[in-house]
Amino acid sequence: MTTGPRARLISSIISIVQEHGVHAAGLSELLARSNASRNSMYQHFPSGKSELVEVAARIVSRVVHTHISKSADALATAPSLDGWLDALFDFWRRPLETSDYREGSFMMAAALDELDPAVQAAASQAFRAWTSRLAHGLAAAGVRGDAAGQLAGLLLSVIEGAIVQSRALKSTQPFDDARAQLTVLLGAHLSVSA
Repeated sequence: MTTGPRARLISSIISIVQEHGVHAAGLSELLARSNASRNSMYQHFPSGKSELVEVAARIVSRVVHTHISKSADALATAPSLDGWLDALFDFWRRPLETSDYREGSFMMAAALDELDPAVQAAASQAFRAWTSRLAHGLAAAGVRGDAAGQLAGLLLSVIEGAIVQSRALKSTQPFDDARAQLTVLLGAHLSVSA
């Protein structure tokens, strides 16, 4: 099944931003990767690259939200915290490994796009939604009060940091280190709650 130029443009901008960031995502590379014309670009995204990145940010947000929702729902019945963290982290760790550590965080790149408030706002909205959903899962598993939201924010910060370190080190060791320490931290919160 072939995809149309709009879908190819979105897919291509996601890849380029993950690899190079928003500002380094050039129009020439985008058109070459997407096999789309300049006319197609402006037909589907009249405001240009900025609009395309904003649309892509919303799509990435939904995809990640789906993963976080499944993970959050699985926590209460997870056989082990380290296994649960591995499953949560694998969503980001696997693409790093398969891309030879070129594919980073789209949302981090969008969040750093201070020249485009709409893109940065889409990233902010995504991080809020992800944190809220993860906090709900932590609370359902037994983490009490404000700690659920704080731990959710910490987990997402750790994931974003592990992505950056993994790219620099060409290793997923930062995810392994995070899992080891977060297992202890989450275990403490869940045992206090039990």
